[in-house]
Amino acid sequence: MPNHNLGYSEQDLHTSPFADFYNPHMEALQEQVAQALLVGAQAHELLPPASQAARIQQPGYWPLETGFTRAPDLSIRVFCLTDMPRVSPQMWDWWFGWHGCEAQRYKLWHPRAHIEAKWADGQSDERYIGRTSLITEYLGPTLAKAAISFVRPLVMGLDEARLAEDGEIAICARVGIPGTPLKGGWLLHQIRPVEGGSEMRSRMWFGGENSALGEHSHALSSALMYTLRPVTRLLLPDPAELLVHNAQEMAHLAGFLPELYAQFGASSTPGKS
Repeated sequence: MPNHNLGYSEQDLHTSPFADFYNPHMEALQEQVAQALLVGAQAHELLPPASQAARIQQPGYWPLETGFTRAPDLSIRVFCLTDMPRVSPQMWDWWFGWHGCEAQRYKLWHPRAHIEAKWADGQSDERYIGRTSLITEYLGPTLAKAAISFVRPLVMGLDEARLAEDGEIAICARVGIPGTPLKGGWLLHQIRPVEGGSEMRSRMWFGGENSALGEHSHALSSALMYTLRPVTRLLLPDPAELLVHNAQEMAHLAGFLPELYAQFGASSTPGKS
């Protein structure tokens, strides 16, 4: 029987083919994250909205790479830069298709927070674009469920040909509430090569103008979502807790992703559709 609790059970540790990579010890937060938490919420102008996501392909960095804010539209914006020595963008492309097939894989990512991940279509093939991952995890002390619908980077305005030319990967997704038409926000993880490995630039935009009813909004649903912003704001995670969660899971997995990929992913088909 699968283990739907936090962490690996004793049986999992003895029988799972992934047990050698399960490590409940997590390193301290990277310095840029620790500093961002000390500073606290920043001016929203320093964290551009999702409508400017394509700017992430420009050289250099944004005014703020790690931090969070509460914007005037009642949304939250959370950005996080993660340094990843020895890791290639292609490893993350593989991971996003591979991890969603079973809970034991998902738990490797964040052993202190992840409970379960499964594909909504019930299939176990290792691709992610065009599919929805149903996840259960802790954000801080709160147990949360979400439907992560992966989309092509062009949906968020990115130039896919340029991504390929630059050797980069962009993981893009619409985030919703399982079993409902409510879409609460956007996720973007850009992984670009740097000397000695890669860096991940994560962007999370939730609530406010990022919310919608269904995949294609129209005037009536947009007006409804506008009036509901004070209510949907109550459903948003704490932005500081979201920053910590993202920083922990990305840095933790990056620590052993090269070895995991060498054992399980080096000969597989990339995770894209």
